[in-house]
Amino acid sequence: MQVFRGLHHPGIAPASALTIGNFDGVHRGHQAMLALLNNEARHRGVPSCVLSFEPQPRDHFARLAGQPELAPRRVATLRDKLSELERCGIDQAVIMRFDAAFAAQSPQAFIDDVLVRGLGARYVLVGDDFRFGARRAGDYAMLDAAGARQGFDVARMMSYEVHGLRVSSSAVREALAAGDMARSAALLGRPYSISGHVLHGRKLGRELGTPTLNLRFGHARPAAQGVFAVRVHGLGETPLAGVASLGVRPTIEDAGRQLLEVHCLQWPDALGRSGGYGRCIRVELLHKLHDERKYPSIEALREGIDRDVANARDWHATH
Repeated sequence: MQVFRGLHHPGIAPASALTIGNFDGVHRGHQAMLALLNNEARHRGVPSCVLSFEPQPRDHFARLAGQPELAPRRVATLRDKLSELERCGIDQAVIMRFDAAFAAQSPQAFIDDVLVRGLGARYVLVGDDFRFGARRAGDYAMLDAAGARQGFDVARMMSYEVHGLRVSSSAVREALAAGDMARSAALLGRPYSISGHVLHGRKLGRELGTPTLNLRFGHARPAAQGVFAVRVHGLGETPLAGVASLGVRPTIEDAGRQLLEVHCLQWPDALGRSGGYGRCIRVELLHKLHDERKYPSIEALREGIDRDVANARDWHATH
């Protein structure tokens, strides 16, 4: 899959079958939509294209209002979203910067400048609640009428349900906030996971007897937080059982930076002590043990980590 930042790249295909949205989490509803998009793209002989935004529109407007806490918590990092789009067979993804100028575009300017001239849309697939343009003035009827005038087909996909539950990014966020990893996996069609490159940290885990692999989440407000039993991919031929903490490390610093700290229950001898640094790993959060805790001392933290390791071992042994 080709990835482009903005529209001004010669590599962007001159024609496409297109869908538009945040695609946070790329859940099962998104996956059904992308499968339909790929089918329509093949039928027309053009590449499939996803137009998405960073920051997401609600992030932008929440910051503009001086209330960033009103923005939805983020299910996935941009890296993980793009990985899932590629796994779904999308040919190209275009990431637009959502800023004041973009937000001020009229609906017709968005159609003319972005969809037609920028991406050469031959087919546009949107969700049932799709709105666009300044003040969300554009809707499906307006887009459909523009397509009839300007030569592209327009379709919309209604909501997708699993066991009577509407699948949405909001539903995934609610499941993750509740620590219901089974429900989030049902909505996503896979275990919830976070990927990234292993970074050097303060090596405090080694001092406490539980060395960790550190990954930055890349967004200030992840949808999941706490301590989890996990499975780690990317350190060998088979995934490794582990325990992980996702949060701000309140006992140590609480600097507001979201960090995923992963301790593998059985470290591969072949990697050596420092063999994880620089590797890109994927961590599946399988079962929530508890919320993040602030301990009164380093010794209490050490004891808490030991309990988490033991509880994670027990969970893995029975699952």
